[in-house]
Amino acid sequence: MPERRSRKDAARNREAVLAAADALFSRRGSPEDVTMADVAAAAGVGKGTIFRAFGDRAGLLRALYEVRLEPIREAVETGPPPLGPAAPPQDRVPALLDAVLCFKLDNRRLALALEEGGSGSPYQAEHYERWHSLLRAVLERIPGLTDSDFTAHALLAATRADLVEYLAGEACVPREELRAQLANFAARFLASGPPQGPAAEK
Repeated sequence: MPERRSRKDAARNREAVLAAADALFSRRGSPEDVTMADVAAAAGVGKGTIFRAFGDRAGLLRALYEVRLEPIREAVETGPPPLGPAAPPQDRVPALLDAVLCFKLDNRRLALALEEGGSGSPYQAEHYERWHSLLRAVLERIPGLTDSDFTAHALLAATRADLVEYLAGEACVPREELRAQLANFAARFLASGPPQGPAAEK
């Protein structure tokens, strides 16, 4: 019984911490303005509780990111077209890119903090690897496409958090214009056929 109560307390604390972090990151101008002490105080727990549950600040950011991403992941894995698995690849690629873009527009500060924070490359982050693997698998279904791995990287580069932050923030490009530009870029690529040039001739 004490062990079961302990697990319930841990789960309840985790939910409280995620809710507090979510509210703080939404209100503050920069993710760097939010400290672990701020989150602990807002959640009503000690800092040690956060470190035990999430490891470090980057772990907390990743957990919050995953919570916010869950509805999109469900739509991608089991939802209807154009995001769901039954969609033709020519329709699904632009839909996947649009979903990533919209998610980062809705979570600009969090996405930027996660991609810039911690050590190592953002391209090695678990969430990036998931999107890349999914997009690569969809691209592999397109006839004539010979390098789905690189193509997936190139297409996802248009949704990097720092680029989205610059375009939506400093450049003041409206949301719907950004979405239309990305959709047009993807459509032009998909309509262009297999790559031409030395690499294609080998």
